[in-house]
Amino acid sequence: MPELRKDPVTGRWVIIATERSKRPKDYETLRMEPRPGVCPFCFGNESLTPEEVLSFRHNGKRNSPEPDWWVRVVPNKYPALSFEGEAVRRAEGLYDLINGVGAHEVIIESPDHQVPLAALPEEHIREILWAYRDRLIAHSKDPRIGYVLIFKNQGPAAGASLDHPHTQLIATPIVPVQVKEEMKGAERYFEYKDRCVFCDMIGQEERKPSRVVEGTNHFVAFEPYASRFPFETWVLPRRHQGHFESLSESEVGDLAGLLKRVLGRIWNALDDPPFNFMLHVSPPGDADTEWYHWHLEIIPKLTTVAGFEWGSGFYINPTAPGDACRHLRQADWEVPYKKPPRVHQTTGS
Repeated sequence: MPELRKDPVTGRWVIIATERSKRPKDYETLRMEPRPGVCPFCFGNESLTPEEVLSFRHNGKRNSPEPDWWVRVVPNKYPALSFEGEAVRRAEGLYDLINGVGAHEVIIESPDHQVPLAALPEEHIREILWAYRDRLIAHSKDPRIGYVLIFKNQGPAAGASLDHPHTQLIATPIVPVQVKEEMKGAERYFEYKDRCVFCDMIGQEERKPSRVVEGTNHFVAFEPYASRFPFETWVLPRRHQGHFESLSESEVGDLAGLLKRVLGRIWNALDDPPFNFMLHVSPPGDADTEWYHWHLEIIPKLTTVAGFEWGSGFYINPTAPGDACRHLRQADWEVPYKKPPRVHQTTGS
């Protein structure tokens, strides 16, 4: 029968509707159709993007003028927030306003069109993670910035407008409400039990590993007990740390391998679904607290949030987390993808 499960961090309740249970192949997903025209993110089209703020190249140099790059970071051509100005708060009657100051960047994951993140070599994914780390550090130095969110939209159902693999970064002048709620929930747990809730979650899942997809020396990936969505997967560092920037070189390499395998399992189990992932970290300037633990949330877009969810705040998940974990464990993590030849002026076809 259905269960109501409570998230130990936020206190949010989730309905696990087991009688509506679905297997991976029962989910239908909307595919990203190739778009005609020149792709601005492809190799050879660097002039079509704003000037890069960071790049890694095969010769080991960063920000070199040589064209042989494998990761580039550029400002978004149509930013959600403006880098110029100050974050001025003001009132308009009973309403509050803040100038739209911040940053909006694109991490172009590869010069090759339509090569999924899960198909890239581990060393390439490691460089993408280093780019995340470098940009988090850069924006954290800006006193106007209250929070930096790194997220990925893969596929049209997940909000992607371009099919060239990329991640986005948006730095805002305030801490988002969802992150605040998560941090407050973690702090309440710490005040009550004198322990980090995320560390306790890792321990709980590994003592009874029916929801653990995979673990490594430094990280663990599992299906949360109160998963909001089918096949929702979290990745957490074993070492308690609030900031992604605290990762050591060995941890970054370990995370690259784990992320490749987890995304590969999702690809194969669910037939290349659209998905979002979000990196939740401590706000800039915050010391590493004893209660908050950075983590990556991966959410395949398999169901639709409808009236009940919007009206009640409940989520209905038709696949129990333990069942989702079993399907992911059984799935191969290798993504069979033939890398296309690199050509100048690559199109979206």
